[in-house]
Amino acid sequence: MTSPTSPPARVRFAPSPTGFLHLGGARTALYDFLLARQTGGQFILRIEDTDRKRYVPGAEEDLMRSLRWLGLEWDEGPDKGGPYGPYRQSERKEIYQKYARQLVDSGQAYYCFCTPQRLAQMRKEQQARGEPPHYDGTCRLIPPEEARRRAESGEPHVIRFKTPKTGTITARDLLRGDITVENRTLDDYILVKSDGWALYHLAAMVDDHLMGITHVIRGSEWLPTFPLHAHLYRAFGWEEPVWVHLSVFLKPSGKGKMSKRDAEVFRKGHKSIFIKDLEALGYLPEAVNNWIALMGWSYDDHTEFFTMQDLIEKFDLERLKPSPAAVNFSKLDHFNGLHIRALPEADLARRLAPYFHAAGYAKVTADDLRPIVPLIQTRITTMDEAPKIAGFFFRHDVEPVPEELIAKKLDAAQSLEVARRARDVLAAVPAEAFTPENTEPPMRALVEELGLKAGQVFGVVRVAVTGQRVSPPLFETLAIVGKAKTLERMDKAIKMLEALAKKNQE
Repeated sequence: MTSPTSPPARVRFAPSPTGFLHLGGARTALYDFLLARQTGGQFILRIEDTDRKRYVPGAEEDLMRSLRWLGLEWDEGPDKGGPYGPYRQSERKEIYQKYARQLVDSGQAYYCFCTPQRLAQMRKEQQARGEPPHYDGTCRLIPPEEARRRAESGEPHVIRFKTPKTGTITARDLLRGDITVENRTLDDYILVKSDGWALYHLAAMVDDHLMGITHVIRGSEWLPTFPLHAHLYRAFGWEEPVWVHLSVFLKPSGKGKMSKRDAEVFRKGHKSIFIKDLEALGYLPEAVNNWIALMGWSYDDHTEFFTMQDLIEKFDLERLKPSPAAVNFSKLDHFNGLHIRALPEADLARRLAPYFHAAGYAKVTADDLRPIVPLIQTRITTMDEAPKIAGFFFRHDVEPVPEELIAKKLDAAQSLEVARRARDVLAAVPAEAFTPENTEPPMRALVEELGLKAGQVFGVVRVAVTGQRVSPPLFETLAIVGKAKTLERMDKAIKMLEALAKKNQE
């Protein structure tokens, strides 16, 4: 856990609006949020939207909505403003060009005029020689004044970083320690494209510095270019942030890196790696946060249940793990069940209402659900299961499958007798006293009298009243349904069994 004397952290979640928020992005944002809240710092949302070709309409809105659903509210961002805006990179083009020119002027970057055709031919020849593709440095040799004159005359060009070709660079990742590479193995990366837009390598470093970011938490896919980013900080003479490259997510099988392309496969199994889908599938944001927090971090060897406040108090960057983490959807179900059971009943009723609306029960309110919640709170794993289990409470009528009214090891005629006798027992209980305390004892007495098992007798009544074989506890269910509707449904079931018995006699 971060020391109470730790200085306030300024962290940023900087997604590209090229798709919807997925587990990897959500985990990064969560860790950012926890560190900021724990240290009394700031959590910043920055939209890195300079890749216009891959821009997905609606992605930025989804990112914001999904973060808010998870409870990860930011302190500064494109919709809130702040002292270091703008917070969309598409609105910061001139800032990046200024710093790119600064690198060119200091001799640490240069204009490159190589055409796409020349670069393609160069790569082809390198591959033929068995060399990894890299820029051959042709334009490094152009005298600076000549290069400036050509650029100012309008000749198409990019700006490349002039990577040192001798020596090594050592950059420190919090999870992995010092990472040292030989400079000769690094490419002269493009910093600014020919259209004037800065690439991530320059834009993110400039933004992180100008916005005072103290910790850069990001995916391990940035490790290959990590040395370049350290070079850039040092070229400008800036103090580097604490670099944290998170572990990779693996597929549930543990084989292969998780990707967005896996999403359709998971959807078929009622699962998803996208946050917006998890909400629709009935998962609580508390459970999702608990789940993803533990994919790459642990507090100790046994604690697994965490509220958001628990996470804020206990999260510690030093306990992050670099080893890959398999995405285990069974654990998500487990955590969701734990968090459902931990909710106050009134809160659960409120949260369940939209799922009943989505299932066709448009008029159901949280108040309507309040008496039902105690019956189902320990029986559901996801929120969308509730209407399937308890929707019958809000139907005018139910339609049992006639054959399901036949009790185990009984035939239609015998089940008909059970239904009739049960109906008589329930009819004898006054409507104002139709409670579990008054309906269960005489029903159990009926079981003894008939010489049957409780499951046989109660099963007939359950299917008759709820229309399903699995339901909340029977006698609490009957109390909520009420005497009149219970008897009405029993009468309908009796007619169904009469028809089955008659058919069997023919």
